[in-house]
Amino acid sequence: MSRYNRAPIITTKENPRQRYINVKYPLILPSSNDIYIKVGQGDRYDTLALLYYSDSNLWWVILNANPNQSFDSLYPKIGLQLRVPSPSRVSGIISNYNAINGF
Repeated sequence: MSRYNRAPIITTKENPRQRYINVKYPLILPSSNDIYIKVGQGDRYDTLALLYYSDSNLWWVILNANPNQSFDSLYPKIGLQLRVPSPSRVSGIISNYNAINGF
């Protein structure tokens, strides 16, 4: 599921370029079932999402579970410990995302 799949697109008379309305992300609190990993060479949020969730589009779940990380890059810092929400939690996280964004 791409996070932009159903995001509303707006245009205005003054600015006819299409653009997405900002999306909101759910708070992803730690759980005893979460997985903690040490970032290695070549790790990216999308490849980690593919590895743990079988869907690279869910990279934002891992990034949002680690609020001290920057949204500016798909590459976490090597050696950093990341929290990966348990795959069993992903459907609930997506439901929360859809609810707070009105999807």
